[in-house]
Amino acid sequence: MPIHITAQPGDLAKVVLLPGDPNRATRIAARFDGGVEHSRLVSEHRGLLGYTGTVDGVPVSVQTTMMGTPTTSIVMEELLMLGVETFIRVGTTGGYRGTGIGDAIVALAAAGHTGINAILGGGEATAPTADWDVVNALRDAAVAEGLVTHVGPIITSDVFYDPHPEGAVRWGRRGYLGVEMESAAIFLLAMRERAKGRLVRAGTILTVSDTLEDPAETEEGKDAWFRPPEDEVTRRVDLTIGAALKAAAALGRG
Repeated sequence: MPIHITAQPGDLAKVVLLPGDPNRATRIAARFDGGVEHSRLVSEHRGLLGYTGTVDGVPVSVQTTMMGTPTTSIVMEELLMLGVETFIRVGTTGGYRGTGIGDAIVALAAAGHTGINAILGGGEATAPTADWDVVNALRDAAVAEGLVTHVGPIITSDVFYDPHPEGAVRWGRRGYLGVEMESAAIFLLAMRERAKGRLVRAGTILTVSDTLEDPAETEEGKDAWFRPPEDEVTRRVDLTIGAALKAAAALGRG
């Protein structure tokens, strides 16, 4: 049984939203039917806040993962022990060319510049890929919410302050939409479970909270990295949360 999250069998819905930030988990629970007051706090050990409630009458849970693939994989492994079947990461990302602050990115796949890829892949190549039903539900919900929505591949990295001579922009040159720190682990674990015959699916929806322009294409004197004030980031994230909740309810119904 789980030792890091304190939820027990029966505490969690089959569909769980996975924000990294515990404050965001509470913000999501506040948008369940009846708000936080009508949801159940099912986990709080180590700050890994988890809540269960309903969205349009459909059972949905939210569980904090914290930052990065190590804690994310621990949390997801324990949620799998508790019978969760659908995982939706709700987070932020640095966006590359063609994306703007507040846009939504729905990941088709998450190339892993991470240690977890080598571990779960046995040292061989991996192709962490989202579930098509989850991708479609997230894309449809984001469009319905009026969000500028991009669908395509992203990068999951273990490093936020990248020491590479070209920094994180090198991935944008290869056609990736954005870079974050969790999705590859979520996709690989879901794929592993499906290979065992278990009906587990996963997807990711991200808010572009920073834009990462290629310095080679940035006009002189302009910073290649941009992030708006934090209250504006929160406002934009709240819009994406609305789409994630709609998708979670739709996936939970059927």
